[in-house]
Amino acid sequence: MARFDHTHDPQRRSWVASANGHADFPIQNLPLGVFSPPGVAAPRGGVAIGDVVVDLAAAHGAGLFSGEAARAAALASERRLNGVMGAGGEARRALRSRLVELLTEGARERQVLETMLHRASDCTMHLPAEVGDYTDFYAGIHHAMNVGKQFRPDNPLLPNYKYVPIGYHGRSSSIRPSGAPVRRPNGQRKAAGDAAAAPDFGPSRRLDYELELGIWIGPGNELGTPIPIAEAWDHIAGFCLLNDWSARDIQAWEYQPLGPFLAKNFATSISPWVVTPEALAPFRMPQPPRLDGDPAPLAYLFDERDQREGAFDIELEVLLVTQCLKARNLPPHRLSIGSTRYMYWTAGQLVAHHSSNGCNLRPGDLFGSGTLSAPTPDGFGSLIEITEGGKRPVELASGSTRTFLEDGDEVIFRARARRDGHASIGFGEVRGTVLPA
Repeated sequence: MARFDHTHDPQRRSWVASANGHADFPIQNLPLGVFSPPGVAAPRGGVAIGDVVVDLAAAHGAGLFSGEAARAAALASERRLNGVMGAGGEARRALRSRLVELLTEGARERQVLETMLHRASDCTMHLPAEVGDYTDFYAGIHHAMNVGKQFRPDNPLLPNYKYVPIGYHGRSSSIRPSGAPVRRPNGQRKAAGDAAAAPDFGPSRRLDYELELGIWIGPGNELGTPIPIAEAWDHIAGFCLLNDWSARDIQAWEYQPLGPFLAKNFATSISPWVVTPEALAPFRMPQPPRLDGDPAPLAYLFDERDQREGAFDIELEVLLVTQCLKARNLPPHRLSIGSTRYMYWTAGQLVAHHSSNGCNLRPGDLFGSGTLSAPTPDGFGSLIEITEGGKRPVELASGSTRTFLEDGDEVIFRARARRDGHASIGFGEVRGTVLPA
């Protein structure tokens, strides 16, 4: 899984000056995305480096790629990345290697490629792929414990949690890229603790965010043919940040007996850049050992290599911008900072489990990891945890407070992968502002 090569050299510098030392997109990252250049409506594939986007269609048309890299560049130039996602790891690696050559200081092709760069701030970003199916998991064990305690103080985790990667099928039609506003949903609400009260219908009063890692599916499998755990990583095309917006009051009333429905499917926001497994290779780590007494994964979910290097330690940050903070020129309020290392299941295990019954995964399918929370409150990944279900409001520098999100609030997720001896890389942001119902 973890392959190190010349593309990871931390000393490598790009002739794109803004890439050198860039917080998210140095030459060691090179995530794929779909964008529209200024004045052009048609989406096309691109690569982020520093503060600019490389137009892959133009670069491919100029003959800057050959062999497998040319095939991959053609697929990655399209208005959706499903084709290059389905082409697999060898195609991605060939494209990455050639892009590094083209963008490194001293590259002969610099003069040609310079004409194919666009300032990222001038571009419109789109969904990277056509998402056929979206599945949201529940792999953040600390989130599961925190929320479970609010409903079942003596038994927060249900008996199946440590055996089964819990998930539900979401709604792909309401997935939107960073920056798209989020309309507060209406739904049935019922007063907590009042068994006699009838539900009413209206805007959610307990709107929340959920901090998640998005997992893009690559080649996939035929219906009826499960993906073995040892091959699961061959079917992962990349990663993004994902905000699984949640209406907690609607959810509390509707989720029994069949789980999440309208409380979740009104909006899901994702960061627009696909950070590849190759870019993240230096930041792999062993899956943290399970606690004494926890069951070992069943055989179909256990692979020694996946346990050895199937986890990541990626820093995750949540920021809140309110109208009061903006009016007083105050900075965003940091709500939490955590890590992906607290996933109870690896991304490979999620792929193996999802396909274990023969379910067919397809290029461009999207998984959510589930809310990723750290063991301590400064790393909780949702407001329902931070405020203990609304009992402990968050105090902001403007003097206002929050228990759940209000109209006009903007939520920002950021992520950064760091490791000594390697260039740090990021994911860019995923932002969403709440509009009135």
